[in-house]
Amino acid sequence: MISAGDFRNGLTVEIDGVVYQVVEFQHVKPGKGAAFVRTKLKDIMNGGITERSFRPTEKFEQAHIERSDMQYLYNDGEMYHFMNTETYDQIALDQETVGDSLKFVKENDMVKILSYKGVVFAIEPPLFVELEVTHTEPGFKGDTATGASKPATVETGAVVQVPLFVNIGDRISIDTRTGEYMKRV
Repeated sequence: MISAGDFRNGLTVEIDGVVYQVVEFQHVKPGKGAAFVRTKLKDIMNGGITERSFRPTEKFEQAHIERSDMQYLYNDGEMYHFMNTETYDQIALDQETVGDSLKFVKENDMVKILSYKGVVFAIEPPLFVELEVTHTEPGFKGDTATGASKPATVETGAVVQVPLFVNIGDRISIDTRTGEYMKRV
């Protein structure tokens, strides 16, 4: 059990049968009246954000999120298939669960599968990936003073804004959290 006074960013707790992750918290001590904890909570199953206040002494069950490394195998059109590389167990997830978390992930890349009590609710791709540019317009010489960018399609089909000097066939590094171009590899 964990009390509301011990809340920290990233902590996961179960409140009224729903698992929340603490996104933001603030201990408030008003001039008169009792102190309280103002929080911003994210429902990990559906992604909704809720703002709630608690007394610092209220206690909640801490939710333990299981993170397992799995290899993304393939997409058969309906389901996305993953394999645990240690036990060789395979799981299949639907498009709703996967969302757009695999837009920078190629087949055979490693991802983290997040689950709570056996129910998968999210996929974490690697923080940075290296992908090949498959399509982009050519840049114009002398048009670099403004730090201009252009759209480029990478081998997974995702579109990223890149500097004008990037060409088809170049390998680039991408931050998967923001979808931003990092550097040419």
